[in-house]
This record gives sequence, structure tokens and C-alpha cells, in this order.
Amino acid sequence: MQIILQEDVEKLGHRGDVVTVKPGYARNFLLPNKIGIEATPGNMKALERIRGSLAKKTATELDAAKKQAELLSGVSVKFHRKTGENDQMFGSVTTGDIAEALKAQKFDVDKRQVQLADPIKSIGEFPVTVKVFRDVTAEIKVHVEKEV
Repeated sequence: MQIILQEDVEKLGHRGDVVTVKPGYARNFLLPNKIGIEATPGNMKALERIRGSLAKKTATELDAAKKQAELLSGVSVKFHRKTGENDQMFGSVTTGDIAEALKAQKFDVDKRQVQLADPIKSIGEFPVTVKVFRDVTAEIKVHVEKEV
């Protein structure tokens, strides 16, 4: 089924792209959530007119994302975790924890934007990448310390 994306979808495409997806995915997710519209001949003609406004919207979002990435680059967050013998941590620091700490510092970051391969399970300082927009990323520092 052909769909015109109205929003960026990870691993599928960017807004304005015409993509082929399975009918169930389109019917149950993309269309009800207004992430995409069906690629009918009428919608394809309208797409040409809409592409200009989409390009402007993308440009403004890109500028805002670059400014946010610039502000995020120098940020560091600190976590205090309980440890046992040999400084072995109980639990871990996850993407959700990092996103909450950034929200406390007035940054609008979702946990899906924090790129962390595995949860942090040791004491120390770690660089973590935050994907702000398509190709715009920022690197923050995460400090994990012993709870006293």
C-alpha cells in the first residue's frame, strides 16, 4: 500500500516521502494517528503543493534543533546510585532516567532521543549521544556516583 508520510518515521522515511507499507500497518497505525495519508492520485497532486510548506517547516525545525543541540552539548547530568561491595551498582541508569534529568534542567528531550546501547551499570563518567533531529546530535556527559 502506498502512503505519503506527514511526519518523520524512524526506519521508514521522512515527511513528504511516498513509501510502500503493509496494509495493516497503514490501516492500524499510520492513518489513524495522522502520520500518513493514502497515496491516491488526488493526494499525489496535493503533495506537490504541500512540499513547499513541508520544506519550510523542516527548515525551521532544523534551526531550532541546531540551537537545542548547541545548548545540550555542554550539559552534564549526575546520578547517585546505591552500590554494594566492589562498587557494583544495584540497578542501572537508563535512557528514561537521563531524559528525566534533562527535563529537570528545562530541556525537552524524550527517552527515545537518548541513544544508549545498554543501560549504564557502573560508576564513572560516560558520554551519551542525544539525537535532537534527523542528523543533528549532541553529546552530554553522564556522571554516576556512589550514594553515601
